Amino acid sequence: MDERVLVVEDDPSIRELAELALTRAGFRVATAGDGEAGLRRAQSDHFDLVILDVMLPLRDGFEVCRELRRTSSVPIVMLTARSDTVDVVVGLESGADDYVTKPFETPELIARVRAVLRRAASASQEHALAIGELELDPAAYVARRAGRELELTTTEFRLLLELASRPGQVFTRELLLELVWSYDYLGDSRMVDVAVGRLRAKIEDDPGHPRLIKTVRGVGYRFDRPATTG
Repeated sequence: MDERVLVVEDDPSIRELAELALTRAGFRVATAGDGEAGLRRAQSDHFDLVILDVMLPLRDGFEVCRELRRTSSVPIVMLTARSDTVDVVVGLESGADDYVTKPFETPELIARVRAVLRRAASASQEHALAIGELELDPAAYVARRAGRELELTTTEFRLLLELASRPGQVFTRELLLELVWSYDYLGDSRMVDVAVGRLRAKIEDDPGHPRLIKTVRGVGYRFDRPATTG
């Protein structure tokens, strides 16, 4: 295993705990103690995944996440203090791929990191897909609409790939959690709804009245094949 992970956490004890656990699990780990240093390190070096605390000095985790998303699709796992606060939703809306609540057990952190990396790697084995104006290249993690490249996070790309691969099929939130987030238990359905909202904003002409990703009330979501003209 040669994946590189950047841990951005201002609490020395948590930072050292995460670094030790990740190193023992076979990852190469770098650390930063504030948001400004973490952002500089993430932008100047290559990492396969970034672990980002929400509450950071100089720049908070949300700001760092949004700034990274301007130029990078690197998988991001947020560390949040509680699972029932707005931190979770705001983090996901900022472009994070997953979150871990503090205090956490190190096996949970390692499992989440491996799941996010596994999702990123699995898409490279998929075949290219073209449906209407959409073109998806899983090997390159590139999505285009009408020839224009879309700025999708790894999670948004996986979500679009799963939905578009089976147009007309209704996906429950639980199934999408399993397919996209690799959760084989009842996870947080807010992640699905937030990710769908972000994806709609990037691929729909009118996100408020989506034509591609439809909500099936009380069930989940369905991708509709674009109507042909002419």
